[in-house]
Amino acid sequence: MMIPMINLTETGRNIVRLRKRAGLSVKDLQQVFGFATPQAIYKWQQGLALPTIDNLVILAMLLGVTMDEIIVVDPGMPLDKIA
Repeated sequence: MMIPMINLTETGRNIVRLRKRAGLSVKDLQQVFGFATPQAIYKWQQGLALPTIDNLVILAMLLGVTMDEIIVVDPGMPLDKIA
């Protein structure tokens, strides 16, 4: 059995691509989410962090996609290799 893993780097690239396609800037997202700084959004885009589930729902709505279209999932590792 394989355990799927979220590919943070590719998910971040996806967020950048989808944000640009939607015509939104990082500042636009910062304002919508009410963040004092854009650091969280930059971390998402760089693959250093993921949006919380509630922020992911909002992000998907803003980008006009489903959450599945934002997150990139790799097949992962066999269950017996995870310690």
